[in-house]
This record gives sequence, C-alpha cells and structure tokens, in this order.
Amino acid sequence: MVMEIGIALDVSRLAHAPQETVALARLAEERGLDLVVVTDGTAQRTTGLDPWTAAVWLAGSTSRITIGAPAGGTSPPDPTDPEAPYPKVQAKAEDSLDILAPGRIISDPAGWVVAPPDAKPEDLAGAAESDLPVVVPVHSREDVERLAALVAGRDDRAGVRRRPAAVRAHRKPGIDYDGVPASLAETVVEPGDPPYRALSSTYLRGGGPGLVLRPRTPAEVSDAIGFARRHRHLPLGIRSAGHGISGRSTNRGGLVIDLGAMNTIEVVDPARRLVRTGPAATWKQVAAALAPHGWALGSGDYGGVGVGGLATAGGIGLLSRNHGLTIDHLRSVDLVLADGRQVQASREQHPELFWAVRGAGANFGIATSFEFEVDEVGEVGWAQLALVSTDIEQSLRRYGELASAAPRDTTVFLVTGQPRDGLSTVQLFAVVDNPDPDIVVARLTPFLELGMLARQQVVMTPYAGVMGSAADVGPDGQHGFGEPNSRSAFVPTLTPEFARDAAAMLRSGAVYFFELRAMGGAIADVAPDDTAFTHRTPAFQLAAMGQNDKRLTAVWEPLRRHFDGLYLSFETDRSPQRLLDAFPAPVLERLRALKRRYDPDNLFRDNFNIDPTVDPAAVQEARA
Repeated sequence: MVMEIGIALDVSRLAHAPQETVALARLAEERGLDLVVVTDGTAQRTTGLDPWTAAVWLAGSTSRITIGAPAGGTSPPDPTDPEAPYPKVQAKAEDSLDILAPGRIISDPAGWVVAPPDAKPEDLAGAAESDLPVVVPVHSREDVERLAALVAGRDDRAGVRRRPAAVRAHRKPGIDYDGVPASLAETVVEPGDPPYRALSSTYLRGGGPGLVLRPRTPAEVSDAIGFARRHRHLPLGIRSAGHGISGRSTNRGGLVIDLGAMNTIEVVDPARRLVRTGPAATWKQVAAALAPHGWALGSGDYGGVGVGGLATAGGIGLLSRNHGLTIDHLRSVDLVLADGRQVQASREQHPELFWAVRGAGANFGIATSFEFEVDEVGEVGWAQLALVSTDIEQSLRRYGELASAAPRDTTVFLVTGQPRDGLSTVQLFAVVDNPDPDIVVARLTPFLELGMLARQQVVMTPYAGVMGSAADVGPDGQHGFGEPNSRSAFVPTLTPEFARDAAAMLRSGAVYFFELRAMGGAIADVAPDDTAFTHRTPAFQLAAMGQNDKRLTAVWEPLRRHFDGLYLSFETDRSPQRLLDAFPAPVLERLRALKRRYDPDNLFRDNFNIDPTVDPAAVQEARA
C-alpha cells in the first residue's frame, strides 16, 4: 500500500500570516507531499476567512498538490442563520474551483484522516490503513520537512498507477475502478481527472458519468464491453462525437464508452469510390477528406455530427433527395457485439444484422468502422436565406408545395420558431446539386415567396463548404446542460390543415425550434424492407424542441393526426409506444427477434431500447 501524506493548515494562520502559510503549502508541493488541507480555525468568525476561500487562495498559489477544504453540509439551509451555506451556491462554488484547479480539490472532509502533530511513522501507517491520505497539522518548515522525509522513503513502485486522493474522492458507487482492463487503463477518465470536464457533457445534454472508457481499437472496444457487462446495474452510454439529440451518449453515475479516438478516414478503393471511416469522424472531416477527389457523402445538415450515430439511424440530409440517405451508401460495418465478438455485417455476411444496423444500429452493438460507396459530386449551390413572414401558416403551406415539387437536385430545409409581434423569422437551408449558378438561382427563386427577404448567402462550393460551417470541438469538449426536449415525426404530405395546426403550435410559445426537412426523390427509390429504416415515402421530416417537456407534449399531441411514423434521431420521448412509431409492428418484431439473437441480455438498452423480452401485443395495447 502506498501511503499518502499531507499537511493541515489552520485557516486562522493563513489569515494572520498569509505569506508564511502559503510558503508552507508550496514547500509541501516541492517536497512531493500529496495534500494540503485547510482546517476550520477558531479565528474564522473574527478574520472573515473561511476554509473554502482559503482553499481557493492555496489552489491559485500552487500548481500540482491536492487541496482539501470542508465545503459544509448539503441539507436545506437554516433561514435564521446568515452563515448557513446554500447547497446550489455551494455546488457552483465547487464547480468553479474545479475549473481553476481541475482534479485537485477534495471538499468532503471524509476524504482524509487527520493525525496528531507529533504522530510517529507507525501512527501514520496505522491511520493510512483506511486507504485515505493522512494529514498532519504543521506550523513550520521543519514540520513539513519531517513529513517530506517519510515521503522520500516510501515505495511507489507498486504496479498500477494510483490516482490521487482528490480523484478517488469523486468516484461513484457501484463501479469497480480497480478492475478497469489493462488495455484501457492508460486512457480511462474518472470524475476527478483533469480531462473529465471535457468528456462529461455532450452537445445538448449535461452529464456526470462515473467512468469514461476510451478505447482506441476494436479489441479495446471488446474489453470496454466486457467491463460494461460486469456493471449491468449502471447506465451505459455509447458516444461517437456526442452531438446526438435523442441518444444517451452521457449519463449520471454510469459508464460511457467514448469512441473519440476512432476517427480515421481512408479511401480503400478509388475505382469503386469506397471509403472507410471511424465512428468518431465528423461529417465535416469526412466532407473535407472527400472533396479533393470530387466526391461527397450526404450527411444530415450539420458537419459537427459524428458518423457513428447518424450512419446507424438513417441520415436525412441536404443531398438526400438526389443521392438518398446516408445508410443507403453503407456497404459494410464492423461491429463489436454484446458478447465482445467482432463481426463484419454486409449483404454477404450477417445480412440480417446489416439490415438492422441501418436504422436501429444502437441496439445491436458498437460500430468501429463503416465502409461507404460515395458519390461523384462537384460544386453545389449552397444557400442560407432568412425571410420575415407575416403569416406563418401561409408560409408553411407554400413551403410544402414548393419543396415537394422541386426537382430532385434541390433540397430545402425550413427552420422557424415562435412568432414575435405577429412576425416569424423563417430560415431556409438549401443545396442545389448542380454546378450551373443560373440553375441554382432558378431553383431557389420560388422560395422567396415565403416572406420578405432579410438576409441571403448563396455560394457555389464543394459539399465540404456546406459541412465546413460547423464549429470544431476543442480540447474543452462540449458543454451541454440539462436534458433536451424534442419531438419528431414524418409528415406524409404538408396539407393546409397541418400548416394551420403547426402555426397554432408555434404561436403557443411552447416551441422554440421547428424544422421541416424535405424528403422524397432518391430516398423513395429504396424499397422499404431493404433497411430497418422503412419510412421511405413521407414528404417531410419534422422536429420540434421546447424548454418544458410537458408543455411540448401538450402542443404536439394535436398534430399527431398528421403524422406517419417518426425519425429517432430527433425524438427524446423514449416510451415504448415511440418504438412503434419508428418501426411498424412487423419490422419491430423482426428487430426484436434479432435482438434476442445478438443481445439477449439487453446490454445496449440506454437509447431507444428494443427490449428482447417484451411481448409485442403488450406494446400494441399500451399504444392503444
């Protein structure tokens, strides 16, 4: 056992002799001690300095050593006590200090043991049997040097790297941290580790996972899945790039398998335009890699989305009307199954699994690479238009007519929100897959009928220019918070009745984001039973987001009579009834049978779960 030794500094000493006390903390760091704890001195009330403020001071005055300070209780504050801490304010303070000194703060006084000032080495060893760091009150440099001599003589050669006490203090219950496979130990991230903040949340969702496993190879993915099987009692998130709205690529207290290191892109057969990508490559990166070849692969409408999530759900994008869904270009996928086996699924190998992955892939394994046959695509017209509408109902109706009647080479998405003072801002995002600027202008001009043109940007660009506007995720990661509330549906045709009801929903104020994506064209060329994504004939895909889930549900339900199915990528209601909206009953039962074959214990369940044990009749009854 490696004994961790630190010093305890009385807050009153720091108040009266700040320079000398800070010097003791710095000396402890220089001499290799593990911890500086600020204790609550008797002079706190008179000096105005509390342990938490002192901890901030010491954290800013040192660079490595762990800082401990009791943050107080988490019970509701006593309104009669002006000194009582408020838990939310306290949590914010702790979070802010963690930004200043990531992975260095212990706020729980149960995270250390205090020994007497004159404790002998055998006394310290006895106290360390609790597997907690032992701190000793110090008053002079000589006190610190005495403890440093003990550190200099300890044996730190014991095998696996031991995380500091500040990190161990953040560990969540129910996780065998010491049992992480050796292949993952170098890259795994715990809640107290400095990189944790960049990995805990995703694009729109806040999180606090208990452990983030970061495999770099399919073999390491197998090891991560094996670890997850031993922790079936915990949520399990699978993350490619972390942009997904519907998926649960983060959680609180559970496991996340983050595939961020698996982001390669390579051309494997130029003659056949076959390209292999890792699941964490973003579509912005894919588009940039394909552009020099004069190729493109349709992929949603935002370049920051990862390949893994979209390429297992569908892929309705700005090239879809001319080139089909992303999954229609998939030729094979490498998967790691729930039992750890590595398989390749294609039309020739595991064809039933290949069918299922294209539309319901999150339920069947972790994709470690995709092989696509991409298209030759030259310059396209890329338009971003903003219009102001005085009659959103009329604008929606007219958009439906124009977008449905447009040639295949023209795909136009509409985004709007709550009207203000009777005016609605309508944004159009359009790609015209034609290199002739005059044709691009002719295709777009009819859409100017939707309102008064307020802003326009129309350029000729390779498809990489369309995807290139996405922001890059830097080393600080993504910083979503809370839970997104989103609803999704397929609209067979945009009728005047739908336009009326959608306009009423927008006027309610319960929806801040409303998007219609034009479908049709090449999407409908593929037979419905060719993939698990069977909704080939709707004219539009609709997504709506609101701040309050109950309010969103209340205004969404009246529109259901206009819908036929839903697209899982934009749905956050995970009730079993939604599965029957996404997958018609025969398709869902086929998927359930495959789930019983490939994941009978339902390891991959923390997305839209196709539970292998559910009776389909019971789901139908619940839906009714």
